Amino acid sequence: MSGLTPATRRRLKKLRQVPSVWEGDRRLLATDGLGDLVADSNLSGDCILWVDGVDEAVRAMDMVPPDSGPEALVRTLLRAMEAPSGAQIQPARPQRILVRDREVQFFLRGVLQDLDITVDYTPDLPLIDEIFQSLQEVANKRHPHLPAEDADALTEVALNVWKEAPWQNLDEEKIISIKLNYEDIDTLYVSILGMLGMEYGILMYRSVDSLKRFRQEVLSAEDNPKNLEHAFLQQDCFFVTYDQSTAESNGHGRDGLPPIEPAFGSLHPLEGMRPILHEEEASVMLVALQALYRFFQDHLEEIDMAEFPPLTSRYRIADPQQQGKKVSVTVATLPDLAEELAEMTEDFSLDDDLEALEFDVVPVLRDDLIPRDSFYSLGAMPFQVLEELRQSVKVHQPSTTELPKKLEWFPIVLIQTTRPKAMSLIEGLQAAGGLEAICFNPGEDPINEIHYDLGILKTLDGDFHLFGEFDEEDPIHIEARKKWDQRCKKTKGQCGLVIAKGSTGASRGNPTMKDMLAFFEVRSLSPNEIGLGPLELTHQFDEL
Repeated sequence: MSGLTPATRRRLKKLRQVPSVWEGDRRLLATDGLGDLVADSNLSGDCILWVDGVDEAVRAMDMVPPDSGPEALVRTLLRAMEAPSGAQIQPARPQRILVRDREVQFFLRGVLQDLDITVDYTPDLPLIDEIFQSLQEVANKRHPHLPAEDADALTEVALNVWKEAPWQNLDEEKIISIKLNYEDIDTLYVSILGMLGMEYGILMYRSVDSLKRFRQEVLSAEDNPKNLEHAFLQQDCFFVTYDQSTAESNGHGRDGLPPIEPAFGSLHPLEGMRPILHEEEASVMLVALQALYRFFQDHLEEIDMAEFPPLTSRYRIADPQQQGKKVSVTVATLPDLAEELAEMTEDFSLDDDLEALEFDVVPVLRDDLIPRDSFYSLGAMPFQVLEELRQSVKVHQPSTTELPKKLEWFPIVLIQTTRPKAMSLIEGLQAAGGLEAICFNPGEDPINEIHYDLGILKTLDGDFHLFGEFDEEDPIHIEARKKWDQRCKKTKGQCGLVIAKGSTGASRGNPTMKDMLAFFEVRSLSPNEIGLGPLELTHQFDEL
């Protein structure tokens, strides 16, 4: 069993100890419909609660996978002590803890030793029983996100659209109409999100006026968050977004991503954002998405940013509400409207290099260049082996600045993956004109209150590419960044990117010279020099 570090024990003992009895427990809880109460409402599993039995206040609550160990209880308990939920609840250390599991009692006794906290067993926890019962009743009363009869079909066609990846060809100004004459909907106007690599989705506006009005309000918002929020809520559209996790494996790898999960909903000026589709709305979206998918299959290769010709196709789609009946649907590109929206953007003097405007009006930070299964790290290479590396790699981008003659170490970022993916990465960098700089920039997940040090590659075409997310509080990364900055200072701002193969073999994390395929010698830029400013993680619509 791992115990608390001496530093953590000293920190906890500094907390004020209060004469309170806390109850703690974990139980299986269905989280569907608990998005307002549980941070990770997409996670099905156990709910951990720590409650102050004297004040009858919930100090901390977490959802964890069912197979997580008792350490999860401790993590939530530490948060209950040091960072309790609720503005009026102060950090504190209890005198006594009650649990209803003998094994948990013995485990906590071992972990909390020397903290002057008594851990006792009780067969009943009435306060926690009442809270769990209330939570489950809330979940059971919530309306399902999709009608049961349409849920599977909607998810299937949304995933089919995802596989077509229309955002690789189209930005949100390239509008496609879907003429339905079905239910109360005449025509939907489709805008594709995702070309910036930030948030993938499809917006289906119920009118051209709503689409134009939203564009106008966003362009007039002048980066004011309140104005942007108002513009967002004034939209009149259906939407489907794709929840694509960017969580790193073990903090450094990029494998093990969960599958894409489409989320559906509706926006309306009077209703606001609603992550629920009722029966008629679900039928409309199902017919529209099926027609759009067939249109992409027929024509997506014919359209892109440079070529958006007038194209029209008609489809007969099965009516979800009447078996045996067909709905006639016409799908068409609208090049004139696309040109009008592009001119609208130009009228507001946006940067010519900005290809599209997403909801959050933030600089482009792409995450599609680095292969998902890559190993990456900060390090250094002995100066005397630099020339050997330059000669041995297949691709070398030399520095434009002469290095100081007396150097011991040259700072490098290592990205290691399989040979095919390494070659694809190298080709991607070459297609972008080469690598311009390596930089680090602060990032934040405001919902989960996590701060990152983002590793970024800047290519010569002006794009920024994320290669890694580092926990700002990770002592290993703190030391690595400190050495990186010191070495870059000695090299007058010069550093390098090494791309290597062998990520699945014995040399993973420690490639030999023969594993190294490319070496880019570039500048190291500070956050002020790259001008991105602090970046925030953009959450999906159903998390807003």
